[in-house]
Amino acid sequence: MNLEKVKGKLFRDLRAELDDPTVLNAMFEVQREAFVSGNLRCLAYENMPLAIAEEQTISQPQIVAKMISLLSLRGSDKVLEVGTGSGYQAAILSLLAATVVTTERFKSLIDVAKKRLRLLGYENVIAREAGDIMGSSADAPFDAIVVAAAAPRLPRDLLDQLASNGRMMIPVGPRQSQDLLLVVKSEEGYSVTNHGKCRFVPLVGPSAWDTFDAI
Repeated sequence: MNLEKVKGKLFRDLRAELDDPTVLNAMFEVQREAFVSGNLRCLAYENMPLAIAEEQTISQPQIVAKMISLLSLRGSDKVLEVGTGSGYQAAILSLLAATVVTTERFKSLIDVAKKRLRLLGYENVIAREAGDIMGSSADAPFDAIVVAAAAPRLPRDLLDQLASNGRMMIPVGPRQSQDLLLVVKSEEGYSVTNHGKCRFVPLVGPSAWDTFDAI
């Protein structure tokens, strides 16, 4: 299979649906095939999620583009990604923000992603194994947070790590289907808008499916 040909079609389709050349150009620059196992390389530019280790996935390009676009990133932003997975989304974020902190609960995934990101030259990404508190409170506040797994409710830990005027994209809902929510923090509180249905693997850890310490 000619990956470049399939990649071209994918990005033509994405550009027809999303008018955000900055985000799509960053996605085009990142080689998605470098973030999946060898037997899945031929599917790297299909518009679909792909399996990685620990029963996790690398998200569908269309949903990655939508979530990142809705964050309205600036080049000076500090961004938190919850759920490193393969490191694919962190690589894209690194081209759009000043600093990316990415956390992952599965040690095997964070070890591989950290090495991969370093070898590919994404030097403004800080990869950390997830701790007892969701996110990375030591690095907070963040201008933007993107959560790559589904939460049962909006996690208080992450809301507290948002800077003033900070934005968070997060899928929220039951395990079978979620709503893609954009949360914006202001001096008055939080505004939440719904951007459609989605389906993600469940977010695990404090403030997620093993506890309900959330608002």
